[in-house]
Amino acid sequence: MDTATRTVPVPALGIDFEVLADDAIIGPAIESGSWEDHETALFRAHLSRGARVLDLGANVGWFAAQAILAGAEVTAFEPVPAIAAVAERNIERANAKGPGRGRLLPYAAAERAGTARIVLAAKNHGDNRVLDEGADAPADLSGAEEIEIRLERVDDHVEGPIDVLKIDTQGSEFLALQGAREVLAKSPDLALLIEFWPYALRGATPEELLALLGDLGFRVGKATAAPYPMEPARILRQALARDPVKGGLDLYGVRGKRPFHVLGPKARLRATWRSLRED
Repeated sequence: MDTATRTVPVPALGIDFEVLADDAIIGPAIESGSWEDHETALFRAHLSRGARVLDLGANVGWFAAQAILAGAEVTAFEPVPAIAAVAERNIERANAKGPGRGRLLPYAAAERAGTARIVLAAKNHGDNRVLDEGADAPADLSGAEEIEIRLERVDDHVEGPIDVLKIDTQGSEFLALQGAREVLAKSPDLALLIEFWPYALRGATPEELLALLGDLGFRVGKATAAPYPMEPARILRQALARDPVKGGLDLYGVRGKRPFHVLGPKARLRATWRSLRED
């Protein structure tokens, strides 16, 4: 992959931020001032000084930097060396401004320690997918560059409890959760952002991933400007109605004493309306 970067001012963060120069999606969005606005708003709503945050699939560190600047303690996982290097520099920029603190671990969060191949998307540098042993690249990434990366269990590097968990690992979310069982067991009050992409999912069926979130005690809905709790069948139906290759749904959830509605009364009212109108 092209490792050229550029550094852009991001007034909303109060720091300069480094992006991959040829990225077609994340880089241009950050350069324009933001990235994944709905997800970022929900993420930020659960941050506070001293909160402990786990960012799995950190990419260039957008969410990790948000948390550090809010005063949180952050551990971020990113396995692609060129991207991890950018994330580490962005985390250090955020550390310098504070008041929180973050660290970057150059691994893919997985159910086991070891190695694996990852296929690198040519332009959307947020769409890099770990491959099962012996598997070919998915059809939409056929012929793309592949490299070897390190897999690690979260539980071997992080001790709970944590307060906020973000997982965006392009289909490896179920396996990342399997490697974080001990941390999850020690984190009764937890906010969650997780990608749900049936097309790319590894290690489980879509139904099994949704069932796991339920078994873990999460109330889950879509990560939107006005989220509402949804039954697994409804989430699956909406995800499967989308173009399978272009992506699934970003989900938001909470468990324990964490409140689900955190974006204010107008958003809660709109969420009620949406819950009655959507399929």
